[in-house]
Amino acid sequence: MGQRSASAPIAADFTGAGGPAEASGRAGGLVQLITPSGERVSHPEFDPWLQDITDDHLCSLFEDMSVIRRIDVEATALQRQGELALWPPLLGQEAAQIGSGRALREDDFVFSSYRENGVAYCRGVDLTDIVRVWRGNASSGWDPYSINMATPQIIIGAQTLHATGYAMGIQNDGADSAAVTYFGDGATSEGDVNEAMVFAASFQVPVVFFCTNNHWAISEPVRLQSHIQLADRAAGFGIPSLRVDGNDVLAVMAATRVALDRARRGGGPTFIEAVSYRMGPHTTADDPTRYRDANELEDWAAKDPISRVAALLDRKGLLTAELQQQVRDKADAVAREMRTGCTTMPDPQPLDVFKHVYSTPNSWLDRQQDHYARYLASFGDPAEAVSEEGAR
Repeated sequence: MGQRSASAPIAADFTGAGGPAEASGRAGGLVQLITPSGERVSHPEFDPWLQDITDDHLCSLFEDMSVIRRIDVEATALQRQGELALWPPLLGQEAAQIGSGRALREDDFVFSSYRENGVAYCRGVDLTDIVRVWRGNASSGWDPYSINMATPQIIIGAQTLHATGYAMGIQNDGADSAAVTYFGDGATSEGDVNEAMVFAASFQVPVVFFCTNNHWAISEPVRLQSHIQLADRAAGFGIPSLRVDGNDVLAVMAATRVALDRARRGGGPTFIEAVSYRMGPHTTADDPTRYRDANELEDWAAKDPISRVAALLDRKGLLTAELQQQVRDKADAVAREMRTGCTTMPDPQPLDVFKHVYSTPNSWLDRQQDHYARYLASFGDPAEAVSEEGAR
């Protein structure tokens, strides 16, 4: 599933780029290559970007999506059992994350929100690192340069600025890698996202803005914050956009490959709107039944991204009992590894709060650490001092 070469033709089916309003492979204005019933739809502009996708690759994508759903279910259970303080589910958005994540090259750099755990899985993140922050054991989950993915950004939309800045660095270095930033529909109303797109368009930097439109910004529906399609907002910045079925792993992969190829060629930024649905709560602290119609959830459940790939595999005679068992075994093994890593994670030491604040020694921070260490020492054993303070 490697990236297509730089000589591949760029699809012309960008929003506002003069592409056909309705063509084969479009459903409700969305680029769609797999229907909810599992039928493979032909699209003359996007099919060339998937020529390398074999039956084995389809099975691998099915496994990836099943595994990250299992990760999500396990992490939610860990939170309900008191092992995690919070968890942001990705249920229903597996195709958007796997389809785009598997389109990336190793030297591309990812800047995500707090929900892209599936993308982190594609980048090879240590499973324990996924839950480290949510357990409260660290202020950062992993070393960004070990997997070329920044740690998740909690501040809504801030990662888009980081991605644009990184892409400016790629441009200055003369490299052909790209930066990709993930955010939700709600983030498109944030100033940071709009500022990032201004800079990206002005300097024509190699960055892909990947918006997962899951229809809800916590309890605010997307129809309230935008009276036009989110992809159409990009045109105001001079950024071409693609609007795809976010529950279709092949459509997402093709669109991401198109955008990455454009970035590598020096064509500047692209905005992708992957239309999906957040089937679970915003976080485990949220109750979506208070603001969401159950019928809406039922309608989107019929468009489930994993079920649709399973239906495609079944049509092709590939959904064997052996494959399904293999996928279940892999998902269970990953879940066990993550749970074990979470529950056996050592508690952080009191002075660990000063680690990794700055990349180089800092006298101001050293002075704070010294003061705090002497404060803890005044109680005798620092560990006992912390326990006593917690009890008080």
